[in-house]
Amino acid sequence: MPSSSHHPRHQLLVVAVGFAALFSAGCSTIDTYMPTLRSLGVYKLDINQGNYLSQDLVDKLKVGQTKAQVRQLLGTPLLVSPFRESRWDYVYEYTKQGRVVEHRTFTAYFVEEKLARWEGDEMPQSIAELNREALARTIGEDAWAEQGSWWDRVLDIFNK
Repeated sequence: MPSSSHHPRHQLLVVAVGFAALFSAGCSTIDTYMPTLRSLGVYKLDINQGNYLSQDLVDKLKVGQTKAQVRQLLGTPLLVSPFRESRWDYVYEYTKQGRVVEHRTFTAYFVEEKLARWEGDEMPQSIAELNREALARTIGEDAWAEQGSWWDRVLDIFNK
């Protein structure tokens, strides 16, 4: 009589539990690269939405600047409430495959039409720095792409 550890049902149960653990894990890498069940077969666009601000722009703000000067420097705010005209909210959100990857807010406060103070999330250092990082990532992806897709590599293993 075979032992219970070699029984096909036991092996199937172990495999099923392993897959369940893999798919339900809170690992950010798995969460980033593995599709969820509701997104299988559906392509979702990456969306940049709102005001993209960088720290070098925020550093140019000075107490006492007019609304026109702030608008020229940071752009038109995403949110201006007619009930609170002394507050401008700049909101930025980046969504990848239907999931919010980055969300930042920045608020400018005015007193008598002059900039009084501002607050917000930590901003990227500068647009030039972001362009350098994007170029470095692209170069890395191009080098990886030259090796062929993962399917090509699998086929190469069997062709050897």
